[in-house]
Amino acid sequence: MAQYAIGDIQGCYKPFMQLLEVVDFNPSRDHLYLVGDVIARGQDSQACLDFLYHNQHAVSITLGNHDLHFLACVALNKDPNPKDKLENVFVSNKLPQYVALLRAQPLAVFLPEFDTFISHAGIHPDWSIPQAMEYALFAQQCYQSDEALSYYTNMYGPHPNQAINRLNTQDKFKAIVNVFTRMRFLDDKRQLNLNHKGPAHSAKVLRPWFKHERFNKDKTRYIFGHWAALEGKTNMNNVVALDTGCVWGGPMTMIDLQTSEYFSSK
Repeated sequence: MAQYAIGDIQGCYKPFMQLLEVVDFNPSRDHLYLVGDVIARGQDSQACLDFLYHNQHAVSITLGNHDLHFLACVALNKDPNPKDKLENVFVSNKLPQYVALLRAQPLAVFLPEFDTFISHAGIHPDWSIPQAMEYALFAQQCYQSDEALSYYTNMYGPHPNQAINRLNTQDKFKAIVNVFTRMRFLDDKRQLNLNHKGPAHSAKVLRPWFKHERFNKDKTRYIFGHWAALEGKTNMNNVVALDTGCVWGGPMTMIDLQTSEYFSSK
């Protein structure tokens, strides 16, 4: 059995299939951990969803911002952004199946056998692994609850700059979603800056979340996507960036969790 983590697919079905072919992926024996943003902006999100739904026994997805936005649009009866190229998904008679598949997924996964933490955007440097998993479960229970509509409605924008456990339920959900699906840079008070999206060295007064001291000494491996501008480079052995910008013309990237070998669609 091989276990792989793979970067943002974003509806790029052909590179996704090419990458699985490179490693001779077999869903009856192997397992995929997708770091989120499995849909939106690429040419064939529906084909990606069909594959994932059919092989869901062999797939785990840590939801990304595009995945959560899709769930919110369906729940709130909002039309998709034309840039996301999701029109055929929204009119498909399989839409309830796609929603059920994504809604069942978590925001974070910890694999003790590999000492590896996986989420779409990363982990806040102030959060231990147990805390992060507790917060991920809290948010998952929110978007899986009967009150999910209210959480989706209030999911967008920055959250109050307070200790997370001092926030009300809605703001706590937003804060957790922001960290796990939107985070890139932090300011000198370790607050998220959600506006800057450039390369790691492009913001002089901000720091990438993974450049805080905690990660220099941490033996746990952290795998994330979301940040295509990094081009897969963090310059840290224990922090793995897998979004190499396939939807923007770059390769799609996968790592074998046991051997740490990388594979590319190009």
